[in-house]
Amino acid sequence: MTEDDERHEFSSGQGFEEPYEGFDLDPPELDVEDPTQVDPVDSRALTDLLDDRNIAADEVDPDQLIDVGIEYMSINRHEQAVETFERAARYAEDDTREAEAWVSKGIAHGELEEWDAAVSAHREALHVDEDGEFAALAHTNLAYALWERGETEPAFEHAEDAVKADRRVPQAWYNLGFIQVEQGRHEDALECLDNAIRLGFTESSVYEEKARALEGLERDEEAAEMRETATEMQEAEEERLVQQE
Repeated sequence: MTEDDERHEFSSGQGFEEPYEGFDLDPPELDVEDPTQVDPVDSRALTDLLDDRNIAADEVDPDQLIDVGIEYMSINRHEQAVETFERAARYAEDDTREAEAWVSKGIAHGELEEWDAAVSAHREALHVDEDGEFAALAHTNLAYALWERGETEPAFEHAEDAVKADRRVPQAWYNLGFIQVEQGRHEDALECLDNAIRLGFTESSVYEEKARALEGLERDEEAAEMRETATEMQEAEEERLVQQE
């Protein structure tokens, strides 16, 4: 990849500056029997409780394991998340839940920059349930992992497959638009990026990519406006991160 490639990243992961862009799951709060055990600012206390929930092999609940894995991701314990998602996949009783676990595992590997393992996990999700609920997420995150491995053509194919599988996933449109900008297909890229925005993708990166597409079309005045919007959004994102610390 070139230096320019590194400056412009996929959504990812989900890329993946939040625990998941490209990973549209919203886990419920953990059900803690005794809230007095947990200091809300002490992530170690939370992970101790998570570990306790992740022990009883004879009472495995795949849905609960997926929730635990997502909680691990939210506190940057990606290795534990990988193990938890793999266990969820192993004990899943239906294809949809197994595919969800494999996609989740792939994204956790992506956070660790373990691209070979990420590719394998997303491919496993598609093998399990190629046309299911999580197919679009598997395709778009597989595209991201393949791109990181330098496999641009298969990355493009899976980015296209993602929007075909579910046209409602904004990250899928963003990832496809990103690749099309790289390929010089600026009109197509602009349409994809506009779709991502319409569907609620609001990261600064989508406006940066839209500016690049507009520049490729020699619409420089509009491109400058997009870059200004991207800068404002990036500043707002950085401010939110500071407030969360």
